[in-house]
Amino acid sequence: MNTLIHPSAIISNKAQIGNNTTIGPFTIVEDNVIIGDDCIIGPNVGIYEGARIGKRVKIYQGASISNHPQDLKFANEESIFEVGDDTVIREFATLHRGTKETKISKVGKNCLLMAYSHVAHDCMVGDNCILANSVQLGGHVEIGDWVIIGGGSMVHQFGKVGMHAMIGGGYRAVVDVPPFVLTAGDPLKFEGLNTIGLRRRGFTNDDIYKLKNIYQIIFSGDLNLTQAKQKIREDFKDDNLANAVLEFLGKSTRGIIKK
Repeated sequence: MNTLIHPSAIISNKAQIGNNTTIGPFTIVEDNVIIGDDCIIGPNVGIYEGARIGKRVKIYQGASISNHPQDLKFANEESIFEVGDDTVIREFATLHRGTKETKISKVGKNCLLMAYSHVAHDCMVGDNCILANSVQLGGHVEIGDWVIIGGGSMVHQFGKVGMHAMIGGGYRAVVDVPPFVLTAGDPLKFEGLNTIGLRRRGFTNDDIYKLKNIYQIIFSGDLNLTQAKQKIREDFKDDNLANAVLEFLGKSTRGIIKK
């Protein structure tokens, strides 16, 4: 074990610290915390009860991980905040653990949470996501894999953002954002597919053409959402991309963005 802990750090003897992990000055690690191997924890970080931090995670100055949720009903129930491997958490980000409803909040693997971003209680953030500076996620928000949210944007509690979607900077998502799309405006609107992001991740021209046709059905204005879903099932039977869109629409509880 080659772990380096600054002498001013306060580490509970009930915390589990992995091999080759560095913990900076004045950082606090409470009881019931697990930190994986090869992590770098900066100065003045608070890692509170219930934190489950994976391997090779980097946490910068002043970040707060797994503190109590901002929920007036919270009565110190046992819950956790899970951070996946290779995730980077920048300065003064705040990540709150779950409540009794789900008992977990989570950020997946290989994510980047920039400075002052906030992940509220019971949020589920997928893998390979980027939350830019000051992004605010309300409680129970669900973010799919490969989502990018621009600086200063907010997602309403219980909101959902589908995989590979991108929200521009400085906007409010008060309804759900389907997968694969680019959104901007106030109110937030459909601005086409996240084409650049999709190409970077290996989506083919045929994939993108297919998705354009799927969203043309949804946003054409000729059909209501129930009718649009039925037409997608008929026109794209057993297609993986269509099924991903349909699955998201089936789980949406707040309605989706408009064109």
